[in-house]
Amino acid sequence: MKTPYYLYDIELLKKTLSFAQNSAGKYNFNIHYAIKANHNPAITKLISQQGFGVDCVSGNEISEALKVGFKAKKIVFAGAGKSDEEIKKALQQNILCLNCESIEELEIVEEIAISLNKKAQIAIRVNPDIKAHTHHYITTGTEENKFGIHTSQLKSALDFVKNSDYLKFVGLHFHIGSQITNMDTFINLCKRVNTIWKDFNISDYNPILLNMGGGLGVDYEDAKNNTIPPFDEFFSVFAEYLKVPSNISIHFELGRSLVAQCGKLITKVLYTKKGVNKTFVITDAGMTELMRPALYQARHYIENTTSSRNPQRYDIVGPVCESSDVFGKNVLLPETRRNDLIAIHSCGAYAESMMLRYNMRQKIKSYIKNITNELLLSDNYENNKNQEYSCKELKTKETML
Repeated sequence: MKTPYYLYDIELLKKTLSFAQNSAGKYNFNIHYAIKANHNPAITKLISQQGFGVDCVSGNEISEALKVGFKAKKIVFAGAGKSDEEIKKALQQNILCLNCESIEELEIVEEIAISLNKKAQIAIRVNPDIKAHTHHYITTGTEENKFGIHTSQLKSALDFVKNSDYLKFVGLHFHIGSQITNMDTFINLCKRVNTIWKDFNISDYNPILLNMGGGLGVDYEDAKNNTIPPFDEFFSVFAEYLKVPSNISIHFELGRSLVAQCGKLITKVLYTKKGVNKTFVITDAGMTELMRPALYQARHYIENTTSSRNPQRYDIVGPVCESSDVFGKNVLLPETRRNDLIAIHSCGAYAESMMLRYNMRQKIKSYIKNITNELLLSDNYENNKNQEYSCKELKTKETML
């Protein structure tokens, strides 16, 4: 089978979704899947069939969500830079709400709603100035970030919506960042939301929902043993510390925690190269197939699945003409040679969805592994924009993992 490729474990995905649903269900919480994490149709169709809502950040994501079966009334649309065309599409599809992030955006939404003679359902995204204690590129809830309305402008935003005949206020939206593993951060968020709710008399504006965003992290270091994120602990924090009226529907936007551990990137060793003080393993996958290490200095568990030789230390790098094209430094692997197969774990989120064509590299294929370990070729979103999706069975057993 031609490498590199993405490989998804559908049974693990189902197990993860079930854990998340059961944990949220204890408190009647609602989950929207953040489709930006992975929009492979084999993944998104399954999540939609399980009854999840969806969190979108572009017009194309709304179209894709509807195509794979998500219900319009379970779609929320966020993003600091929605275009007029995207806003129009959202209103025409009668989605649950637009999460608006500035007063100017509210003005534009109102103009477009007037032109369509529709009433737009609005959740106001508030910047709570909470530090997520994660990488600064994926921190979204501090004053320095572009996301959300600052509390100094919140009263004006609330009154603007209240006084508009074409906008309907449905609630507040918060999201402070991604890959958060310290539950104290979510406790702090709850306390801040409680204060904002009280200080701004949010109940007087007749809200029906509160969207607390997502951000729950996964274990990238020990991915093989910690495949299911701590959903029980996560949701119990909000059940205990969030103090809003009982009639308010509580929503979450989970992406990474639902899909990250079900995916791997499978790549082949092209060369091993001796340096002065280190040895490089050069693979046929690169930052074009997994951007996270180059972008966030992220670390993934890396495994040589074909060697049982004595362990050595390597820098695992790709073929792209950038010095940042590095998957891992000083990684302990069995002695690695040309044509060995490398599995990079936790690639179910922000791997395929961030795939690039830099250096004019070809987009790679993705496969799903079913319960009998057969591999199925999953049709790629890019190649099937105007077609129905399907999976084509291959006469191949998974032997490399």
